Amino acid sequence: MSKVIHALRQLSRRFWPVEYRYPALDISLGQRHLHLVGSIHMGTRNMSPLPGQLINQLQYVDALIVEADITTGGSPFSDSEVCPPLAERLSAERFQLLEKLCSELSVDLQRIDTLPAWQVALMLQAQQAQRLGLRADCGIDYQLLQAAKERQIKIIELEGPETQLALLKSLPDQGMTLLEDTLQHWHVNARLLQTMVSWWLEAPPGSSGKTVLPDTFSSSLSDLLMHQRNQRWCQQLHALPAGRYILAVGALHLYGEGNLPDLLGR
Repeated sequence: MSKVIHALRQLSRRFWPVEYRYPALDISLGQRHLHLVGSIHMGTRNMSPLPGQLINQLQYVDALIVEADITTGGSPFSDSEVCPPLAERLSAERFQLLEKLCSELSVDLQRIDTLPAWQVALMLQAQQAQRLGLRADCGIDYQLLQAAKERQIKIIELEGPETQLALLKSLPDQGMTLLEDTLQHWHVNARLLQTMVSWWLEAPPGSSGKTVLPDTFSSSLSDLLMHQRNQRWCQQLHALPAGRYILAVGALHLYGEGNLPDLLGR
């Protein structure tokens, strides 16, 4: 009888999925039930507190799953290797754009001049987010982690800060492609951040996974940072013990080609 009930629930979720007021959907992998949340790592003040609908989900889960527990650990910007000046690593056009952005963001170019390119890219992205009114302590995964710890809910990391840092350090040419993509798609990325904020404050996109988003990564970088990670996460999630989980990953992992819900067989 239990198998029949489970099959009926699966059928019900497929044809009458629960609608949430934030980017999320429910997926079952056998006896593993996932509430998959499209997180934003930095948020605006009015994205706190979390929606009551999401907080209620915490009452019934065995664990919160995140990419990494960002409430612990040190900064990824310590012990940086020394690289040639950025003027030698970027084209004249890209370097001119970098100078312009540093001036607008009040970033001291001399302080970042010999840092690895991936580190420069992340620092610029963080400054851009702050200029748009986003704060780390209002990020969705940060708030979920805090709420889970207050309730003594188990936390599972898909990667952890050390693994994420190792991935960045493994990028070819110290992550120059990431920096070039950041410079090239600067304004597109700003609009994308605003779009993702609107998913939490106004209305989420449809749950079909067909939402079309602008490209802010080159194909090779998108494969490494999005598609390959989605595939690894999919394997890890299938290996979970039976139970109920909230799974919070970056919202971009929920949409586009090779998205996580499709790999999980939504």
